[in-house]
Amino acid sequence: MKLRRRKKPHNNGTPKWMTTYADMITLILVFFILLFSMSQINLVKFDALSESFRNRMIFDFYPYPVKSKFPTEQTKIQDSGDKNNEFHEPTETPEQITEEEAEEKEENQDLEELKKEVDQYLEENELNDIISASQTKRGIVLVLEEQLIFETSEAEILDGAKPFLRKVGTLLKNIPNFVKVEGHTDNRQISTYRYPSNWELSGARSSSVIRYLLKNTKNLDSERFTAVAYGDTRPVAPNDSEENWRKNRRVEIVILDPDYES
Repeated sequence: MKLRRRKKPHNNGTPKWMTTYADMITLILVFFILLFSMSQINLVKFDALSESFRNRMIFDFYPYPVKSKFPTEQTKIQDSGDKNNEFHEPTETPEQITEEEAEEKEENQDLEELKKEVDQYLEENELNDIISASQTKRGIVLVLEEQLIFETSEAEILDGAKPFLRKVGTLLKNIPNFVKVEGHTDNRQISTYRYPSNWELSGARSSSVIRYLLKNTKNLDSERFTAVAYGDTRPVAPNDSEENWRKNRRVEIVILDPDYES
């Protein structure tokens, strides 16, 4: 007679190990809850720590974890731009603005001192009636009218102009600034074989002045000089009379301010 095997009943419930694991997790959770309930948080230190985190870019879009005791002040700080992200461009502080103003004032004083030196030099060498000096944003401008140094429609320096040009060279030798020599004409057009237009004439005149200064002044650095031709594009007076035409025909020697950007 055959023995029948009894089928083991199928248990469809939770595995026994899962029950043990769940009990352990519950106990651990209760343990940390007890630790948290017994601990005390220093809100002042926590607030300072949170504030330091808020100044990092990674936390820019996350809410502040601890509410401020003075929300109105916090809003004012954000609106004023204080405590901005450290990666933002810093705003100028009053100290920086004061330093910049002091530097600008010092530069203006240097330019004023240079103007005084030029005026004194022109007066001592009796050049005031020949050369006029003025201070502009570009620097110190020495103006030489055409009749003092050139024949009409020519660019060769007159013999009578050479003595005071040598004195101008001595003045520029003692000044380290860069120098721009600009040629100007009136609006009456010229058309010769040598100078087809006022552009060529004004450029030739500025170049002639630089060549003479370099040739007749020892140790004068040629790299400091720039020749510029403006033709009739920058008049100082309306081109409507003989007197105004004479004012516009000129050469300007500009002792440049080091901070001027041309």
